Amino acid sequence: MIEGDQQTSHDAERIRAAGAPAIQINTGKGCHLDAHMVGEALAALELTQGSLLLIENVGNLVCPAAFDLGEAHKVVILSVTEGEDKPLKYPDMFAAADLLLLNKIDLLPHLDFDVARCLAYARQVNPAIRVLQLSAQSGEGLDAWLDWLQQGVQAARASQRPAMAYRPHADRAAAQMAQQQQ
Repeated sequence: MIEGDQQTSHDAERIRAAGAPAIQINTGKGCHLDAHMVGEALAALELTQGSLLLIENVGNLVCPAAFDLGEAHKVVILSVTEGEDKPLKYPDMFAAADLLLLNKIDLLPHLDFDVARCLAYARQVNPAIRVLQLSAQSGEGLDAWLDWLQQGVQAARASQRPAMAYRPHADRAAAQMAQQQQ
């Protein structure tokens, strides 16, 4: 896990305490991670081939949408305590995301939050966005989130081609033969 925040290492410490490797990147006044920061952190993690890497960008809904970190998917997490209009207020993040995790649904009975309206706003910005509703507190919806992650890992592994050695002479000869056949 690569954890991005402006200050502190609290999140990375919690992740490591739960048993997962984590690297903290503090951006200071910066509002997002960039590919160079992620590359350095990735080297420090020493992941094995086929590992799942999660990157938590700096926690806002503006800057992270605009920067490609080499990720396979962008996931936006919206807590129900933030209001159902966030997809319209911060459309770039929701447009860039493949998945919306609507979190803290265990609090819905205590809030004036319209789930249907929120999802309609999200789909207005991004008709293809997939939505999972979950509660990290109660565990509701976590199986669906874990299944989504597992499917992504399996798809990534299936799409990997075996590494091929670079053979400049053989490649040059094959190109010359192809030209002669034309």
